[in-house]
Amino acid sequence: MTAQSRPVAYQAFGLFYGDIHNHCNMSYGHGPLEDALRNARLQLDFVSVTIHAAWPDLPTDDPELGYLVDYHKEGFQKALNNWSRYQEITEANNEEGQFVTFPSFEWHSMKYGDHCIYYKDTHSGHIIDAPDLESLRDSLRQLDVASFAIPHHIGYKAGYRGINWDAFTDEISPVVEIFSFHGSSESSTGPYPYLHSMGPRNYRSTAQYGWSADNLFGVIGSTDHHNAHPGAYGYGRLAVWADALTRDGIWDAIRNRRTYALTGDRIDLAFALNDHMMGDVAPAADERTIQVNVVGGDSIDYVEVLRNNEIIHRQDVFPQSQTTGRYKVCIEMGWGERDTYTDWDVTLSVAEGQIISVEPRFRGIGPTEQDAEGPFAFSEWAQQTPETVCLKTRTWKNESLHTANTESICLEIEGSSETHITAQVNGVPYQLSLADLMQGAQTFYFGGFVSPSICFHRAIPQSEYSTQFELNDVHKDAPGRDWYTVRVRQRNNQWAWSSPIWVEPAQ
Repeated sequence: MTAQSRPVAYQAFGLFYGDIHNHCNMSYGHGPLEDALRNARLQLDFVSVTIHAAWPDLPTDDPELGYLVDYHKEGFQKALNNWSRYQEITEANNEEGQFVTFPSFEWHSMKYGDHCIYYKDTHSGHIIDAPDLESLRDSLRQLDVASFAIPHHIGYKAGYRGINWDAFTDEISPVVEIFSFHGSSESSTGPYPYLHSMGPRNYRSTAQYGWSADNLFGVIGSTDHHNAHPGAYGYGRLAVWADALTRDGIWDAIRNRRTYALTGDRIDLAFALNDHMMGDVAPAADERTIQVNVVGGDSIDYVEVLRNNEIIHRQDVFPQSQTTGRYKVCIEMGWGERDTYTDWDVTLSVAEGQIISVEPRFRGIGPTEQDAEGPFAFSEWAQQTPETVCLKTRTWKNESLHTANTESICLEIEGSSETHITAQVNGVPYQLSLADLMQGAQTFYFGGFVSPSICFHRAIPQSEYSTQFELNDVHKDAPGRDWYTVRVRQRNNQWAWSSPIWVEPAQ
């Protein structure tokens, strides 16, 4: 999406992708912080690697949870011991304009729900082991530095580490995390249910319930990955509309709720109402002009516009043929039944066409793998010429029939039915025509039955991965603030959820 094609409210901002809630071995978790940051650079613009640090109401009186208590206490002590070194490494990896880092720690609570605490500046704050949420906020006020306390995996029932809306305030919580490997908590009926041992989703702990209680907050996604791989594909990310890729720019975007939640694919989403952008509170108006622009990472299934949690418009995007123009081709590798890993060395070249953009989709070691030994940073990629991309990575067999351990990369290609993709995969050459890939996916095996394999997915035409529309909504005599949100579903089950735009009631 070009700046000129966006709604006017977005034209002064750039779009940046990040993950601000994930873990490494600085507390409980696996993999060095250095590896986590290296992995983040592969596919993110900004990151915070979070240290597990405190749990004031840890259930120490339950003898059946003794193993859990010891595990967390050991991790929290490790966090305290590592905090200074953590700050130094985080600061050393911050490159304004290139790659932005923030420090953070995690504060658990059965009663109030888990929160991640962020500082804008690396050395401005410390770990706070507050007994309750208001004490935590008060400690941050007394520090008098730029800080956030962002709730996450909010969908668990209150009292079981889900959000407590009765205690919520947007003072230092401008956004909440609604998607991670735990699942989605936008609603209790949407995709990605909670399957963790901590329990299922509860409606009164969802974002939709929080908005209906007149709370002002935007939404983000992040992985909550525990094995040093921020941005692990499919487990959650956030996008922000910021005026610069700097700490000030990213921080200001989060503060003003110019954010949205993603599962994995880079989905460019610009949503405006009466020339206001997501996160804004617009003045009263009976007539609302809504503009939506989407550029997806795959074929878009539909885009929904909701007012006060109810769908008021669905824009379907139907598959269409296209013989020339831009296409997205995802190359995915993995599978197999081996007990060991497979290393991949892949070079992709385009003839009679050009690579317009590259989107790496790396997962790393599974987000909750308990026996991970590393190495934890094993992927790399580079665009060598306008026509050639190379990558190296490693895969294991899939964790289950529904949980992938594959790695992939998506190429946006300007081409036609005459365009060809040449691939060198672990020394084996392949040539595929874009015309054939327009019809559907092609796969290749590297041995016999159940051996590792590679898939060149269907070439998705631009007419399927992008859409824009405008609609008018009239809503008179609203008793309170209305709120509008947009959500995007792709055919590969990747999603985006926008932060709301609110409209004040008429006086």
